[in-house]
Amino acid sequence: MRGSVCRPVAVQQASGEEESMIPQSSTPRPRRCGYCLLQQPMRAKHCQTCQRCVRRFDHHCPWMENCVGERNHRWFLVYLLVQLLALLWALRVALSGLAPGASWDLWLRANCFLLAALAVLGVFSAVVLLLLGVHLYLASVNCTTWEFVSRHRVSYLKNRADERSPFDRGLLCNLWDFFCACGAAARDAGVPNSV
Repeated sequence: MRGSVCRPVAVQQASGEEESMIPQSSTPRPRRCGYCLLQQPMRAKHCQTCQRCVRRFDHHCPWMENCVGERNHRWFLVYLLVQLLALLWALRVALSGLAPGASWDLWLRANCFLLAALAVLGVFSAVVLLLLGVHLYLASVNCTTWEFVSRHRVSYLKNRADERSPFDRGLLCNLWDFFCACGAAARDAGVPNSV
């Protein structure tokens, strides 16, 4: 950097052009975490909230107050499914509690609390269903939330012209790796597909 201050502007621009002409390696360089100084495997990220590096980082979940990553991502989906089932059961219970009334005014007075509960349960159910759907989609294309949202910042994705995840192996293989296989992390640690 010190030498570049003394160079004329034309020389500085030329060196920038020369650097852009150097072919980039297809294999990403190993990274070191800027916080804990550990060597990070591909798809790992340091969580600012938990203050630790997480393999195959997906996101930090404020509901569970924990990171969702390689070891617990499928359990996070089970958690969302159980939460959705509990909300749907609560909706059913609330609907069964609606009492008939002689007039519209009496019916509204008798059921106002249940109507408010139904509205809240409906919103929560929609949110959880949406989260479950998004995470099932991301699992089916072998992509994490972090990679999907911050594609332009992730070193191994930002220079790719293709929008597909380089880790995508097809629907069935991706779902098998996500729900059943233990060795998916070893496969992801290698070089991504050039497709």
